[in-house]
Amino acid sequence: MRMRQRILVILVLMTAAAAAWTARQILHDGVSARATPTRLEIAAARQVRHLAIPAGARATVNPVPASAEALREGMLHFADHCAACHGNDGNGETDYGRGMFPKPPDMCLGRTQELSDGELFWIIENGVRFTGMPAFSEPGEQEESWKLVRFIRHLPAIRAEEILEMRRGNPKTAEERAEEQEEEKFLRGENPLEKSPGSGHHHH
Repeated sequence: MRMRQRILVILVLMTAAAAAWTARQILHDGVSARATPTRLEIAAARQVRHLAIPAGARATVNPVPASAEALREGMLHFADHCAACHGNDGNGETDYGRGMFPKPPDMCLGRTQELSDGELFWIIENGVRFTGMPAFSEPGEQEESWKLVRFIRHLPAIRAEEILEMRRGNPKTAEERAEEQEEEKFLRGENPLEKSPGSGHHHH
């Protein structure tokens, strides 16, 4: 039996075992996204993901040279597009992240950092089925994904001032944007913030 056929057989057996175990867990815990994947589910999912990524893609070298500019652009892109689920520091401890099944990985840990640049790029571009990770592939925007790979490599060493800058680039609601604008005007002395009627001390 050729190696490719052996891999396919192993993959089918692992998938079947994981499906059986998952069905058992669903019968026990229901379909809540709050559950934690079992070790078997995690191992099977990683193996499936690894085999799903073409070998040529895994070996692809990042064409974007390492530079402070590329890193900062990747950081700001991450803040705007990825941080809602992954967090500015990449640990996945966000409101969205905690409500997903499986949870977003901590990108600072080896499970992510040990992936090749090509694997990270492929995941960003194509997403991962049956998870909350969407495909972000857009014609002519592959360079942005490669800059994200540069930033993901930087996450274990991210600095507090970088996280602060990222917070300013995080998506905001209309109310948050209005509040931010009011604060900026106040700091410039253009529009002093008024105290609410109930604020301040009252003497009786």
